[in-house]
Amino acid sequence: MRRAHAGEMNPQMTQQANHMEEENQHLEDQLSYKVKALKSLTIDIGTEVKTQNQMLKGMDDDFDATGGFLGKAMSRVSAIAKAGHNRFIFYLIMFALFVFMVCWFIIKTR
Repeated sequence: MRRAHAGEMNPQMTQQANHMEEENQHLEDQLSYKVKALKSLTIDIGTEVKTQNQMLKGMDDDFDATGGFLGKAMSRVSAIAKAGHNRFIFYLIMFALFVFMVCWFIIKTR
């Protein structure tokens, strides 16, 4: 059954409906702006993460290369120490002390 007044809208109800529609549109626009800002932020975060991962990979490769270099140097020093030529160790220690003294002197005179 249809009601007789169902098709008729009161002017006050029409005004309220228009006001609610405008408010909903305003809220929808605000939400859309916030979603766009979040999307932009997540894209920027993703770009930063990719950049940081590339930098970390490069650092890892550099550390691996340095580790190999230091390993070779230590094996050479160990070979010299095992050879029984103690004067090479003495020269190495004297050289290190000389370098430290020169650095200390340069820092002290500044």
